[in-house]
Amino acid sequence: MSEIYNIIDKKKLDVVNKPISKAHGLPNECYISKEYTLIERKKLFEDKWVVIGVASSLPNLGDTKPFDLLGIPLLIVRNKKNKIKVFHNICSHRGSKLLTKASKKKNVIRCPYHSWSYNLDGDLIATPHIGGMNKHKTPGFKKSNSNLKEVKSSVWLDLIMININNNEMSFEKYIKPLNDRWKKFWPTKDRKLIRHSNDFGYFKLKAKCNWKFAIENYCESYHLPWVHPGLNSYSKIDDHYHIQGLPNRFAGQGTVVYNPRLKGREKFPCFPNWPKNKKNIAEYVALFPNVMLGIHKDHYYAYWLEPINHQYTIEHMEIYYVGEEAANSRKFKSLRKQNHKLWESVQREDVDIIQRMQIGRNSPVYNGGNFSPIMDNPTHHFHKWVATNLV
Repeated sequence: MSEIYNIIDKKKLDVVNKPISKAHGLPNECYISKEYTLIERKKLFEDKWVVIGVASSLPNLGDTKPFDLLGIPLLIVRNKKNKIKVFHNICSHRGSKLLTKASKKKNVIRCPYHSWSYNLDGDLIATPHIGGMNKHKTPGFKKSNSNLKEVKSSVWLDLIMININNNEMSFEKYIKPLNDRWKKFWPTKDRKLIRHSNDFGYFKLKAKCNWKFAIENYCESYHLPWVHPGLNSYSKIDDHYHIQGLPNRFAGQGTVVYNPRLKGREKFPCFPNWPKNKKNIAEYVALFPNVMLGIHKDHYYAYWLEPINHQYTIEHMEIYYVGEEAANSRKFKSLRKQNHKLWESVQREDVDIIQRMQIGRNSPVYNGGNFSPIMDNPTHHFHKWVATNLV
């Protein structure tokens, strides 16, 4: 019997996987229980591919950045071969946390406790006085047995993806269903053109709620008229369609009327091979568990989640354009500023709603909710993914 059933009645999870007309959503314990969060961390964040940042935030050789994933200390490094690597951010000697803040152009990662030092590939290279004063070697001690523990990682569309427990399929296989879907918009050569904006390419929001609310809200367009009246004025609810990836790793929605209302004579350059008959299509997909993606003919964004605990989440928005000029030149600065303001406004509207949902989960009479059989299919898709992978 799965350990999750010590916290949640089996019937409460089984009903999630029923056909949508008979299903309920995830039970309250999945949002308000500290004990549940420990199981979720292992099943959904250690066993699966998750996002912990973007490669462009470490632009130089030797850049390092610590990141804690639900209490697990990790370290992101751009090594001397210009490759992103991820390690457990602990010294192999006494388990001290190595770095507590980002650093630029380091050559060595040094532990502040006993000064054991590692290169940017995680190899232990110095052990001061390990054999006594001024004896930096000792018989029987092999440095290679004490290298930093590397985490399985991959970079895709600038996203740093990791699989902590190294038990998931290769990332190339994992992402193939979504890659295949987006080939009709984005051949590989076009994806290589994305550039992160340095001035209006990032914002973060703090949400006093469980991370899952952000994902399930992103999956559906049902809430547009009431939560996003401005957006709904030109991208209406009935202009959207559902996206449900098979196998079940992603879900979301698309629109057939993408036409941003940005002021000015200039227009962002578009991906050169984006089909002309799909120029008004945009797709918004949540890749489970913790990143929400938006693709458009003229820009791409990744909105990734940093869960702090069961009721607090930091949301990070990263915005990219087609080529360096669109991303960072003065020519397109006004457009970038407007686009940044648009998406920040939309996401703030969502944060208000999902924080209300967190409060509602404290009600003992709420059973997880009944879905709309027509409008809530992508959200149900996500709930099924969670319920299935918890067991």
